[in-house]
Amino acid sequence: MIKLLIATNNPGKLQEYREILASLPMTLTSPADEGLTLDPAESGNTFEENAIIKAQAFARASGLLTLADDSGLEIDALDGEPGVYSARYGNTAKHDHMGRYQLVLKKLAAKNIPWAKRTARFRCVVALATREGLIGTAQGSVAGLITFEPQGNGGFGYDPIFFVPEFNHTLAEVSSEQKNSISHRARAVRAAVPMIEQACQEFLLQE
Repeated sequence: MIKLLIATNNPGKLQEYREILASLPMTLTSPADEGLTLDPAESGNTFEENAIIKAQAFARASGLLTLADDSGLEIDALDGEPGVYSARYGNTAKHDHMGRYQLVLKKLAAKNIPWAKRTARFRCVVALATREGLIGTAQGSVAGLITFEPQGNGGFGYDPIFFVPEFNHTLAEVSSEQKNSISHRARAVRAAVPMIEQACQEFLLQE
């Protein structure tokens, strides 16, 4: 069976990928599973650039069909922050997931941003690559509002402060099935499925 390398060691992301791609006839693997310790610098200015950097780097290192993503939270009242810096917001190692979303809440509180103006979106771009180079990209997004306080214990990252009107809950309060039905990553990955299936067909023809 064809292996698809998911270029992340984030347990939350890996689980989401396994659930979203469960119907595809391929084995999902991670850098840790393959003994890879690669950590390419995310030096791009956009989610797309960073996703491509990661996909190509891991594809070259592993020789496997590789899917990578870059994603983040864009908050209108903060001029699009944290954006591409979502995973390292605050520019300090001490800001773990909780530290990063608490920094967001602190900044919004300092600006006294009311509920109706706390609009935001999660965006994700996925890139698919082989050792020979980039195959293509796909993207997805989901709109919501930033809460005044964290709510829920599920999910990861900024999920506890991202309220989805459709569910009347934050992403940290809903089931993984609900989250995967509308999340930015789920939408990007589903948009990439035809591209992944085509790449698998071409790989099988070459064998």
